[in-house]
Amino acid sequence: MGFTNGTRLMVPLSLMVLILALNFVEIGGSASSPDTNSSNEDDTVRVDPLDNFNKYRGGFDITNKHYWSSVVFTGIYGYAIGLLWLLCGILCGSYLLATTYCCKRNRKPDTKSVCHKQCYLWPILLAIIFTILAVAASGLALGGTVRFHSEAKTVVDIIIRTANEASDTIYNTTGAMKEMRDSLGDTNGTGEASSFLTTTSRRLDVEADDIARQARKNRRMIDRGLQIVFIVTTVTISLNLVAVIALSVTGILRIRRPLYWLIGLCWILTILCWLFFGIYFVLENFSGDTCTALENFQENPYNNTLSSILPCDELLSAESVLSDVSAGIYNLVNEVNANITELRATTYPNLAHVCNPFTAPPAYTYQPNNCPANTIRIGDIPKILEVFTCSDANNGSCGEGQFISSNDYKTVEAYTSSVQNLLNVYPGMENLVQCQSVKDAFSEILGHHCKPWKRAARMAWGAMVFLSIIMVILVLIWTAQAHHDRRLHSSDISTKPQSQTMDSLGLEAVKIKHHDSV
Repeated sequence: MGFTNGTRLMVPLSLMVLILALNFVEIGGSASSPDTNSSNEDDTVRVDPLDNFNKYRGGFDITNKHYWSSVVFTGIYGYAIGLLWLLCGILCGSYLLATTYCCKRNRKPDTKSVCHKQCYLWPILLAIIFTILAVAASGLALGGTVRFHSEAKTVVDIIIRTANEASDTIYNTTGAMKEMRDSLGDTNGTGEASSFLTTTSRRLDVEADDIARQARKNRRMIDRGLQIVFIVTTVTISLNLVAVIALSVTGILRIRRPLYWLIGLCWILTILCWLFFGIYFVLENFSGDTCTALENFQENPYNNTLSSILPCDELLSAESVLSDVSAGIYNLVNEVNANITELRATTYPNLAHVCNPFTAPPAYTYQPNNCPANTIRIGDIPKILEVFTCSDANNGSCGEGQFISSNDYKTVEAYTSSVQNLLNVYPGMENLVQCQSVKDAFSEILGHHCKPWKRAARMAWGAMVFLSIIMVILVLIWTAQAHHDRRLHSSDISTKPQSQTMDSLGLEAVKIKHHDSV
């Protein structure tokens, strides 16, 4: 029968694509499964087509083109099957065009028995079943892509938010330093202190600018890539869903011309589905690389492949600045307390000491909450000294118990206020230098987002494989059915003139015989 002849091409093609897909999925699944022996082993050693197919060993580095080349090449499974399906489409289309137009005149009438209606039941039933499967696979693919992009956006937001918070912390620190410099300048402060604050704040501002710039650049690049993939994938799957339903409807109703166009469209969409399988397989590898890099960051934040986004090794250089600030404030408070001790011994026995927020050298640990109850904060020094300050209302003359001039009081007030502002941002800067805030953010990603992210990526490319296989079989079913219907249609057209000619010849013979008898 016609349909049986058409399946001679359909069966080996579908089996070949199915076997290739299952083999590739098995290889891909074993390659993407996590190593139970070492959770943070570097899995970025891959073939790099840009380096003559040598192994890439540079680790996770989104600024390195060889890393992207090696990770994109892991999707070769989907690319290869998509290319194979494209070649099959070209060959199949060329064959159908050749048999339709080139061999049309030489075609002999089909003398085979006409297929009964029952022989159309099986292909239509198969088409309906695979259409339902295609609809289900489309839903799974859409669900997987939505979940993947949601988790990916969350991870990117956490990383970029951490980078922005790091730069903001540095800006707050440099702002306090600049305020202290300006205060010293307004009150004839020492040039050495102003120069130190100026150079230090400039150096930290440069590092903050670099962190903010890298964060914006990488976020823009990653967001654009994810958005393009998500939009194109969603549009393709949605269009494929509509095309599959329309294909089955036109095939069942035998509307031939729309059926031919829909077969071609579904063939192209199947190619795209295979390509998206490769793309989401790449994205799963990328998500795995990212999570591995985060795990390695927990162990060594100062020498890590994430340094292009969060350069903890560069921020480590600010530790010397913090140490200098800590030592300076510690020595200053000790000097003030020494003077207070002398005053308490002679004139002011109730004068309170200043709380030293730092421990003794060499640690200089910041512990503002471990001060004795009878001490005052640095920022509260002006309140204590105010009662000992000469009043300007008395034309600069000092009253009883007032020994601090108005200018000296303003100097102390400006300086202590700046020091207190610097102490307020000190914990954030200390956490930043130690990369503690970054570690906390990455712990959140590893604990709550890495597994769902990789699972969503695996679900997306798995659904794409399932959808692609279903589409291959469905397209081949309707291609064979359309080819069979076209042959029957051509046979009907070719046999009608012959039957009409035989009828006319028989009528003429009857007329001649009747004429001879007369």
